[in-house]
Amino acid sequence: MQFSFSLAKLQKNLRICKKKCNFAAIFEKYTLYMIKVALFGYGNIGHYAEQAIRLAPDMELVGIFHHDEVEQAIAAKPEVVLLSIPSREVPKVAPQFLQAGISTVDSFDIHSDIPTVREQLNGTASRAVSILSAGWDPGTDSVVRCMLEAMAPGGTTYTNFGPGRSMGHTVVAKSKAGVKDALSMTLPVGNGVHKREVYVVLEEGALLKDVEQAIKQDPYFVNDDTKVIAVPSLDGISTVQHGVLIERNGVSGETENQQMAFEMTINNPALTGQVMTSCARAAYRLAQSKQFGCYTLIELPLVTLLPGTAEENVKRLV
Repeated sequence: MQFSFSLAKLQKNLRICKKKCNFAAIFEKYTLYMIKVALFGYGNIGHYAEQAIRLAPDMELVGIFHHDEVEQAIAAKPEVVLLSIPSREVPKVAPQFLQAGISTVDSFDIHSDIPTVREQLNGTASRAVSILSAGWDPGTDSVVRCMLEAMAPGGTTYTNFGPGRSMGHTVVAKSKAGVKDALSMTLPVGNGVHKREVYVVLEEGALLKDVEQAIKQDPYFVNDDTKVIAVPSLDGISTVQHGVLIERNGVSGETENQQMAFEMTINNPALTGQVMTSCARAAYRLAQSKQFGCYTLIELPLVTLLPGTAEENVKRLV
C-alpha cells in the first residue's frame, strides 16, 4: 500500500472540517511554524545559543557561520540571525543583514553607546527588525530595572554585578597587544560600584605595564577600579559564572521605603544565548507584523518572547 502526503491538501481539508471535528483544531494548535534562525559567530555565547535554538519548539537552525561568511549566511535565507560576535563588530555587521531584509539579535553591551547604535540600526532596519543589547545586562536586567521604577517611581536603583566573569570585558582584554589570554572578573563593592581584576597571560616579550595601560584606558574599563595581574596560565582561574543583585529603595505614590530586590547567579554565556534565542522569536513576530526598526528589550511586548499564543500565555502567567 502506498501513501502520498500533501501539506497543502491537508491544510485545505483541515479548514473544511474545522467546524466538524475537534481533531482539526487540536492538530492546528500543535502545528507550529518553524522560525528559520542562523548563528553568526560561534564562541562562548554561540555554543549555548545553538543549544537553546535546537530546544526551542518553534525554531529551526539553518546554519552556523563564521565572521567572514556574511554572504553565505544571507544565502541560507534565515528569518533571524543571532550575532554571536564582539560588541564592537555589531554596528558593522548587523546592517549587512538588515539591508537584506533579515532580522538580527545581538548582545551589544557597551551601555553608553546603546542610544547611538540604536539610532544607527533603526535607520537601517526598514525591512527587518533589529533587537539590540539582548543579553542579561543590558537586556533582561534592563527590564527588571524598568519594572522596579514603574512600581516605585521615586527612588534609587543599584545594580551590583558579580562576583563573576564579564565576557565583554574579557574579550576586550584579550584583544590588547601583548596578551595571549585573559580573564576579567567583576567584583561588587556595593551601591552599584564595582572593581575589576584582569588576569592576563602575556606573550613572550610583552611588558605588563604596557598591557595594563592599554586595558585601563579602554572605555570598557576606564570608569572602574581595575587591577591587572600577570599569570602564567588561566588554569584554575577561568569561570563562566556570574551574577547580579538589583536593589531599589523607592516611593509608591506617597508611601516611602518600598524596598525591592532581584538576584540571580548564572552561567553567563548560557543565559545570554537563551535570551538572544527568545528575542529571535520576538524579532520574527515584529517583522511579520511589519513593525520594522531597532528595539531594546524594554521596548518589546514581553509575551512576544515566549512560544505559544498570547492567549495561552496570559492564561498561564497572569
